[in-house]
Amino acid sequence: MNTLAKVSLNALNHHEKSRLALLLNVCIPKRNFEISTREEKLPEVQEDESIQERELEIERIRDKSRLKPQHRNMLFNKLPYSQPMTESHLTIKYNRKMYGRYGSESGVNPGIMWPTKTDVVLRKEYEKVAYPFTIQELVIQAKTEIEQKELDNQKIHERVIANLSKLESWKKDLKEKIAKQEAVALAAKEKKDKLIEEVRRHFGFTVDPRDEKFKEMLAAKEKEQKKKDKQARLDERERKAIAKLMAKNEALLSSSNSADRNS
Repeated sequence: MNTLAKVSLNALNHHEKSRLALLLNVCIPKRNFEISTREEKLPEVQEDESIQERELEIERIRDKSRLKPQHRNMLFNKLPYSQPMTESHLTIKYNRKMYGRYGSESGVNPGIMWPTKTDVVLRKEYEKVAYPFTIQELVIQAKTEIEQKELDNQKIHERVIANLSKLESWKKDLKEKIAKQEAVALAAKEKKDKLIEEVRRHFGFTVDPRDEKFKEMLAAKEKEQKKKDKQARLDERERKAIAKLMAKNEALLSSSNSADRNS
């Protein structure tokens, strides 16, 4: 302690000296205690950091998935990147997506969720082109479509009922058609059997149908039969035409006779 401090202490009275001693006894140990506490806390902080580092290292060794850090973060519903890695990570669209998925943990300002004035104008222009009709017009269109659909269903129902009433006649027509086809097929078979029998009678003995001469004779007979059938059709057509003309002439004669009688 220097001379000035000694003189100052000697100048104090007994009461002031007592107060000074009390202050020194209270403040100085407290300050020493704070310093010692800080010194004690420093090793604890270092120890916590080493524990955290050791836990991270253990977790890294335990990870056998071979996933990249960003993919592993996504697997555990964490933010993929702690900082932007590409230009796309700086876009509003990407940041909105990150905030919508991870919330405040993404570190994105929620203000970017709201569109700008330019976005609002562009959205209005898009809606005018993409959705030109008002809600009232859309309601009217929907009602018209529903009514038209009900009308079409009613028509289909009526057509089904009408067809069901014709079902029996259709079945009858189908059976007649099948019977006619079977009759035609049977007649053709009988005709061919008849030709085969004629060819066998021509040779005078049983001939193998696979024999070349038999095949030639059968082809000739079939050709001859086709000519006969064609001639028969022509004759039938001519007969019908003649009958039609005669009926027409008789109608003309009867009409002329009626006219003469009336006159």
